[in-house]
Amino acid sequence: MKLSFGQFLFLLYKVTIMEVINTNEFLKLSKSIPIIDVRSPLEFEQGHIPGALNIPLFSNEEREIVGTTYKQVGKMKAIEQGLDFTGNKMKDIAIRGLKVSKRKSLLVHCWRGGMRSNSMAWLWNIMGVKCYLLEGGYKSYRNQLLQDFKSLDNLHILQGATGSGKTYIIHELERQGEQVIDLEKIANHKGSAFGELGERPQPTTQQFQNNLHTKLKSLDLDKRIWVEGESRTIGKVYLPETLWEKMNTSKVVEVNIPQEKRIQHLVKDYGKYNNEDLIKSVEKIQKRFGFDKAKTCIDYLKNSQYEEATKMLLDYYDKAYSFSREKYKTNTPKLFTFDNMNFEMITKHIIENT
Repeated sequence: MKLSFGQFLFLLYKVTIMEVINTNEFLKLSKSIPIIDVRSPLEFEQGHIPGALNIPLFSNEEREIVGTTYKQVGKMKAIEQGLDFTGNKMKDIAIRGLKVSKRKSLLVHCWRGGMRSNSMAWLWNIMGVKCYLLEGGYKSYRNQLLQDFKSLDNLHILQGATGSGKTYIIHELERQGEQVIDLEKIANHKGSAFGELGERPQPTTQQFQNNLHTKLKSLDLDKRIWVEGESRTIGKVYLPETLWEKMNTSKVVEVNIPQEKRIQHLVKDYGKYNNEDLIKSVEKIQKRFGFDKAKTCIDYLKNSQYEEATKMLLDYYDKAYSFSREKYKTNTPKLFTFDNMNFEMITKHIIENT
């Protein structure tokens, strides 16, 4: 039987010896070996393993055509279609891989550990580069991510009403030697209607979750890990479902600060932003806040009456916090009350008494 060129290459790469490793082994090796994500640019932009380099086998349009051919005609025809697209690009792909690997090793993956990653690894293998394939591809990495957050047993939640300085306490916890995952920093959002002020654009939800996972993998899971209490969403991104579930069954520390102190703190923190941006933030919540209250608050801002505006907003946010503080949690928060905002002292007290 006469083989087509596509069938010949398919059989050739099938007999090439590849080392296939699981997600944990893959991530361990990534500390010293480059990761090559061979998915399309759009797939990569939606979410990728932090640190990975995108060397796509197909463009976004080519991937769609090959996928359609695979479904409607069959595997071998899809392979031949893929070869038509990649024939002129193989030299450039080979050279890029060689440069990144420094002619040593590469970690390679696609979506499910199928044809794309196998084909690219085969190419680099015959160029003398040792390639390790991710078993199950990016999909298995995402499944492992969810499992790792589900297995997080030493999580501590820091919560408190708006303006309690929780982010400052999280930073101080880390400075004093505790392990923390700064959710808001990784999300590029401070978690309220005012949360995007002064922040860079948010990542996609997938990328946010991948970045969280990378931070988690850098920590000692036998020691406690602190995160700030958040809702399921931070701005436009979602927490991993298993992390959200774990947060609601973990130990909770609550910081209680008088409202007048929180007002002063918020005015200092947010008074640096221009009134136009502050007003836009109020407009985001005016339906829930109440149109009349929003108008009054905006008038305060226009007249630089920041304390009055902040008092109105805190009344609104404090009611929401009182409603939600224990709504999803199974453990009663351990309450710490302070009459000042000396974060070094507050943090030391929390560490010594938790």
